[in-house]
Amino acid sequence: MFFVPCCFYAPKISAQRQMENLGRGIIAVHKSADSVFVSWRMLGTEPQDIAFNLYRKTGNAAPVKLNKTPITESTNYEDARVNFSQPNTYFVKPVLKGAEQEAGKPYTLAANAPVQQYINIPLKTPQGYTPNDASVGDLDGDGEYEIILHQTGRGRDTPSPGLTDPPIFQAYKMDGTLLWTINLGKNIREGAHYTQFMVYDLDGDGIAEFACKTADGTVDGKGKVIGDSTKDWRTLNVEPRNVMYGKIMNGPEYFTIFSGKTGEALATTDYIPSRYPTNGWNGHGGNGGHDDTGNRVDRFTACIAYLDGVHPSVVMCRGYYGRSVLAAWDWRNGKLTSRWVFDSKDGENPYSGQGYHNLSVADVDGDGKDEIVYGSMVVDDNGKGLFSTGYRHGDALHVSDLDISRPGLEVFGIHEIEEGTKGPGVTVYDARTGETLFKGSMDQDVGRGVADDIDPAYPGAEMWWSGSNGLYTIKGVRIGDAPRSTNFLSWWDGDLNRELLDGNHIDKYKGGRLLTAEGCVSNNGTKSTPALSADLFGDWREEVMFRTADNQNLRIYTTTIPTKHKIYTLMHDPQYRLSIAWQNVGYNQPPHTGFYLGSDMKMLPKPNIVLVKKASAQKK
Repeated sequence: MFFVPCCFYAPKISAQRQMENLGRGIIAVHKSADSVFVSWRMLGTEPQDIAFNLYRKTGNAAPVKLNKTPITESTNYEDARVNFSQPNTYFVKPVLKGAEQEAGKPYTLAANAPVQQYINIPLKTPQGYTPNDASVGDLDGDGEYEIILHQTGRGRDTPSPGLTDPPIFQAYKMDGTLLWTINLGKNIREGAHYTQFMVYDLDGDGIAEFACKTADGTVDGKGKVIGDSTKDWRTLNVEPRNVMYGKIMNGPEYFTIFSGKTGEALATTDYIPSRYPTNGWNGHGGNGGHDDTGNRVDRFTACIAYLDGVHPSVVMCRGYYGRSVLAAWDWRNGKLTSRWVFDSKDGENPYSGQGYHNLSVADVDGDGKDEIVYGSMVVDDNGKGLFSTGYRHGDALHVSDLDISRPGLEVFGIHEIEEGTKGPGVTVYDARTGETLFKGSMDQDVGRGVADDIDPAYPGAEMWWSGSNGLYTIKGVRIGDAPRSTNFLSWWDGDLNRELLDGNHIDKYKGGRLLTAEGCVSNNGTKSTPALSADLFGDWREEVMFRTADNQNLRIYTTTIPTKHKIYTLMHDPQYRLSIAWQNVGYNQPPHTGFYLGSDMKMLPKPNIVLVKKASAQKK
């Protein structure tokens, strides 16, 4: 694939971001009777002209190079006439300036491996629990991902009374080895809006941490209790049908950094902000309303952002219908420190009531530092409000270079128009300035919406939403019928357009079904989202992770469709990688790159990153 320079948007030269030092991530899939599909990573720090040699070792025989000349146009290969009676081990060696380099970690396909395009990960699911959202991080410094899984029992929405089961988190290796379990305890309520968990290497030692809100009785991965295990802060002194029954309106709230390697609690501090006053989280318009019943006060989101342009910080957030507070934390050299706190304070503030059930992180102004796109407003890297559009709350948010005729990034969002309010149900605005570029579905409450390039006949991204009665260009021109699904997205087949991910299947717009994950089910009710969708291994296309219907396994599906497009792993694009970190937040949204990746692509920008290797001197 050949890219030519593009003059649309040139970010300022800035310091390099610390990113994961990933390995080759090679994967081999028994595709058909006698063929194997093999793919591997190109790293974001490698030159575009890098080439590769692919080797197969069958049983005890000597390795055989499969390609006659170095592979230059892609990072995948279809190996035909394979002997499946013995194990087949594949490994790849990069070729730089004609010289073959050291091989990456191999991948072995077992003898008589079944024809299937997924890897199966057996789980130790607690009785009565269901595997829900997942995230990934390198928990041992080997350059490959492990899985952190949220196991959910009985849950409740924030307005609903009732008791819940304690949220449980488990860390797994890709072979199903259980590394640790963290039980958040009875003083953390279970539900989509309560526990937002972040997985990322926060201190740059090559091993990811796990971070979330905790409380009295949380038990870490080594069995140590946080706070006072004897305390029960649930409201139990009312009858079960009472709106307050089971809610947690008192008691300490903590924020904890855990070791990704062991699950041990490394640092715990008071959660910022506190819940008090519990009736002080109301706002204006778009489901602003008023309550003192544990609803608006217990709406949480979270993200990771490079606020200094080099090191990642974790941002824990509370509130979005009215008052919104974002608290940025740094985990450095074994110390947890507050970086800044943004507080919209009251319902009359222009930044009040602008939050979504999700968020995004992007360098909207090109200075090398990240901003938090908090729905209808943006908070700058310094913790100050950058701007507020005033369009209020919504359920779905997409941020990328959606309009390739304009410089920089755009924000597509849908809005709740409730309680007698007026305004657009759909907007597109400039991520740098807040300038409104499109308004639609005036005075209509819109519940679902998506934006990305799914039709190669039109430049840039397309958009569609519930009630849209069509597919539109990002400028608002109707160009055809809307897809049947308004949910997730996936780069799955061989071209640069994105496919439609919904439930347990992937479809191509105007092209039919590409994948059905038989025996698997989606999560989060009518949201029908996967456990995770991300570029986990192999080439730049995305994998999708589902739970099996019996809740005893995760399956990670990977494409077996060849592509001639040579792109570095999307996990080395900072905005995409941060999208994976926040994907579990609230109403899950698909990830996006910080550059335009679509059929009209003119440039593959080089990420300004430095890869962080495991610091053997530091122990976790």
